[in-house]
Amino acid sequence: MLESLSLELIHPWWMATLLVVVPLLVWYFRRSLSDFPPRQLLVSLLTRCVIVSLLALALSGMTLLRPTTQQFVIVAIDQSLSVAEDEADPAAKEKADADRKSQVNEYLDKAFADGRGAAHKVMFLPFAAQTGSLSQERPKLALPTPINAAGSTAPNSLGVDLDRNATDLSAAIRSAAGAMPPDYVPRIVIMTDGNQTIGDALQAALGTASVAKSVSARAGEKAAKSSTLIPIDTIPLKVRDDAEVQVAAVEVPAQVREGEPFYVEVVINSNHEDEGLVEVFRGAHKVLSENRKLKSGENRFRFQQSITGERLAQYTVKIGGLKTDTLLDNNTESGLVFTTGKPRVLLIESDPKLAQQLVWALQQEEIEVDVRPIEGMPDTLADLQNYELLALSNVPATSLSQRQMELARTYVQDLGGGFMMLGGDQSFGLGGYYKTVLEEILPVRSDFEKEKEKPSLGMVLVIDKSGSMGGEKIEMAKEAAKSAAELLGPRDQLGVIAFDGNFYWVSDMQSAANKARIIDDISRIEAGGGTTMAPAMEEAYNTLVGTTAKLKHVIMLTDGISSPGDFEGIAQSMASARITCSTVAVGEGCDSKVLEEIAKIGQGRYFEALDPSSLPQIFAKETMTASKSAINEQPFVPQVVRPTPVLADIDFETAPFLLGYVVTRPKATCELILATEAGDPLLAWWRYGLGTTVAFTSDAKSRWGAEWLTWPGYSKFWAQVIRQSMRKNDVKGVIVDVKQDRRKATVTMDAIDPAGKFLNQATTEATIIDPQLGQRKLELKQTAPGRYVAEFDTPASGAYHLNLTQKTAGGTLLHQQTRGLIVGYPDELRLHPTNNDLLKSLADSTDGRFNPLPEDLFAPASSTASKSATAGEAALAARTVQRTTPLWPYLATAALILFILDVALRRIDFSLWWPVRRF
Repeated sequence: MLESLSLELIHPWWMATLLVVVPLLVWYFRRSLSDFPPRQLLVSLLTRCVIVSLLALALSGMTLLRPTTQQFVIVAIDQSLSVAEDEADPAAKEKADADRKSQVNEYLDKAFADGRGAAHKVMFLPFAAQTGSLSQERPKLALPTPINAAGSTAPNSLGVDLDRNATDLSAAIRSAAGAMPPDYVPRIVIMTDGNQTIGDALQAALGTASVAKSVSARAGEKAAKSSTLIPIDTIPLKVRDDAEVQVAAVEVPAQVREGEPFYVEVVINSNHEDEGLVEVFRGAHKVLSENRKLKSGENRFRFQQSITGERLAQYTVKIGGLKTDTLLDNNTESGLVFTTGKPRVLLIESDPKLAQQLVWALQQEEIEVDVRPIEGMPDTLADLQNYELLALSNVPATSLSQRQMELARTYVQDLGGGFMMLGGDQSFGLGGYYKTVLEEILPVRSDFEKEKEKPSLGMVLVIDKSGSMGGEKIEMAKEAAKSAAELLGPRDQLGVIAFDGNFYWVSDMQSAANKARIIDDISRIEAGGGTTMAPAMEEAYNTLVGTTAKLKHVIMLTDGISSPGDFEGIAQSMASARITCSTVAVGEGCDSKVLEEIAKIGQGRYFEALDPSSLPQIFAKETMTASKSAINEQPFVPQVVRPTPVLADIDFETAPFLLGYVVTRPKATCELILATEAGDPLLAWWRYGLGTTVAFTSDAKSRWGAEWLTWPGYSKFWAQVIRQSMRKNDVKGVIVDVKQDRRKATVTMDAIDPAGKFLNQATTEATIIDPQLGQRKLELKQTAPGRYVAEFDTPASGAYHLNLTQKTAGGTLLHQQTRGLIVGYPDELRLHPTNNDLLKSLADSTDGRFNPLPEDLFAPASSTASKSATAGEAALAARTVQRTTPLWPYLATAALILFILDVALRRIDFSLWWPVRRF
C-alpha cells in the first residue's frame, strides 16, 4: 500500500523561494550578536529553516495521492409514461405498481442486500423529458400517479416535477456525467426501457469522455491505460403491458392535383386482438365509418379519396368502441394533403347576398370564390391555408377578435398569403381599424387630414372608473380614449368625464388640437369607487348643449350596474338636442338592457365588449362614424396615378363613375395605382413580409360600384388585381415532402428547372409557424443534385405551417410553396418493445455492462469475471483513481508549532537549565 502512495506539488515554483530565504537565514545567523549559547542559536537556525521549508511546501500545494477503487455510482431511473402506471383503471394501476416494484425496487433491494454498495457512494437521478435532482434517498415507490391519461406533469417519488410525456436518455447521461466528483471511480447505471423520444443517447455517452478525462487526470499507470469514457451499465425495464390500441400513422401523399384519386392509409397498432370502430374525417366531415377487427401487431387499412374545392385537407382517423384499451390520447392521428388547382379566394362579406356579382365575375376568370358572413372569419391557420387570398368587404374591426387579426397577419407576413380590404361604411377608419394589426399590414392609414368644409364634431367620453374596472379594463379604456383623441381634427372638440360614486372632468371640453394635453390627462385615470352613471351622463349633456359644434356625440363606457337614475329621460333630452349617444358594455356584468335602451333613444349604437382589448377599435369606429368625415359620396372617375402592367389592358377612360369611397391616407412606401379626383387613395398595394396586401377604398357591389357592375372591364379588373396580390404556388418541377419522427421534422425539396435539369445552388428558405403562432426561419441545405433538406424541432402538438421559397443567387423568386404537418400525441404513448439494442450499444461503447445481476452491480469486475470476461469487465476491474489529500493544513500547523519553539529559542536562555560540566 505504501508503494502506491505518492506526493505531488501543484505549484512547485514556490520551492524556489528557499534558494533565497535559506541563505538569508544563514547570513543573519552568522552576523547575530546574541550572547545565547552557539548550540541554542544553531537549533534556532535549523528550526527557522524547517519553518520556511514547511511554508514553501504548503504554498506549493503539496498533495498526498492515494489510489482508490471506491466508486461514485449514479443510478438514473426512467420515470416516463412508457414504463409508468395509469390511474384510469385501479386494477391496472395496482398491477402496474407491482410490476414496477419488481423491476426497480426489487432489483435495488437485491443490489444493496448484505451491505453491498455500502463501500461506495451512490446517488439516484430520476428522469423523463428532463432530469430531476440528485438524491441519496432511494425511491420507495415505483412512480407517481399521473394527473391525467396524458400524464402531463406529476411529482415523482423524489419530490421532483417531471414532464413524463417524453424520454431523454441523453439528458440523464449528461447530468450524471457532470455530477461526477474527481476522487471516485465514476459509473452510471441507467434503468430504462430504452425508448428515447428526445436526444441522442449514444452521442451523449461518447461525450462523457471529456468528463472522464478530468476525473482520471491524476490516475496511476493502470488507469491511464483504461478507457476515458465513463462506464454506463444499462438495466432494461419492461414497457407497460396494459391492453393498448393506438392509431400509429395516417399516411397520405404530400400533394395531389384537384380531383385526382389517391389513397389514405391508416396504421393501427395493438398489443392484443380486439375490434373497434374506425372513423375517418376530412376536416369536420366524416368520410368513413367502419368496424374493423384488429390483430396483435400492425394493422393497415386504406381507402380511396379525391379532393375538390379545398387547398389543404386534413384527414383525421379515430378509433373507438374497443373492448379493452388503456390510453385514449393515442386513439387519434392526422395527416395533411395539399392540392393544386384553380386559385381560391375567401371573401368575408357583411352581407353575402351583395357579393354575387363579384363572385360571378371572378369565376368567369377561372378564380374560385368562397363567400362567408363575418361569423365565418377563419380562426385557424389551417382554414386560411385553403386560400390564396383573404378579402374583407365592409367588415368592421369590432366584429373580429384579436386572434383572427393576428392570424391574418401571420398568413400574409410569414406564409405569403394575399389580403385585400374593400371599402364600405364599416371598413378602414369607419370600421375601427385605426392602430389595429390589420391596419399595420394595409398600404393605407385609417386616419386622415380632415377637410375644412367638413362639419365640426363635439364629443364627450364618459368612462367608468369604478373598482371593478381595475387592471386590463381601465388600461384598455384609456387606450381607447387616446385613440379617439388622435382621430379628431383641430376644429373638433373633446371632453373626458370619469365617474365612480361621483363624476369629475378628466379633461375639460377643449379643442382636439390639444391632443398631447388631452392624452396626458387621460393617462392619469385610476380605477376605484362605486358606479353612479346618471350624473356623469347629465353633465355630458349639459356641456354639449353649450358647445358650438355642428355634430355632437357622447360615448358611454361601463362594466357594471349603475345606481338608479333617469337614463331614458337624459337620453331623450340628448336626442331632442340632436346629440347622439352610443354605449359600450365591458364584460358580462353590465345592465345591457339599460345601455341598449340609452343607445336606441340616443340614436347611437350599442357595443358589447367581452374582450377589453377590443375597446380601442370600438372607440375609433365611433369617432370616425360620428365625425361623418370619413366617407365621400360624391361620384368620381378613377384617376390612374401609377401605370402598371397588371392593369395595362384596362381602359379607365371608359370606366363609369364610382359613387363613393372611404377617405384614407397612403403609406410612404406603398404603390398608389388609382386615386379619386380629390387625390385620395382608391387602389393601392404593397409587399408585407412574404405576401401582398391591397386596399380598394370604394366597393365592388351596388352601393358605390353600381355602375361598375355592368362595365365590360369589371371582371378583368378584379381578376387581375386579385392575381397580382394572391399567393403564387408554382408547383411545376417542385416536389416537397415533410416527415416527422421523434419530435423532429424533416422537410425535403426536390427542384428542376424548366429545361428538366436539376436546380442547384439556389437559396432555399422555409418559414415555420408553430401551433402557438411562433415564427422561425430555416435555410435548407443542398445535399444532392436538386435536393434541399432541413430539420426542425416539433416539441408541441398541433399544426405546423411552412412557407418555402427558392431564389436564384441574384434574389429572383423561382418557387413558393406552402406545406404543413400535424404533430399528434407524444411519442411516449406509442407502442414499442424495450429497446435492448440501444441499451447494449450504450454499454458496449462505454465499457459498461448490459443487464448485470443485482448481486454484481457494485462488485469489482475482477471478482465476477471469468475466462470469458468481456473487455468492458476487464477495463472496469483495472479502473482506479488517485484520491487527493491536500497537506497544506498539516504543514501550516507544523510550521506554527515550530514558530512558537523558535520564539522560545530566541527569548529564553536554555543554558541555565543545562547541566554544569565538571572538569
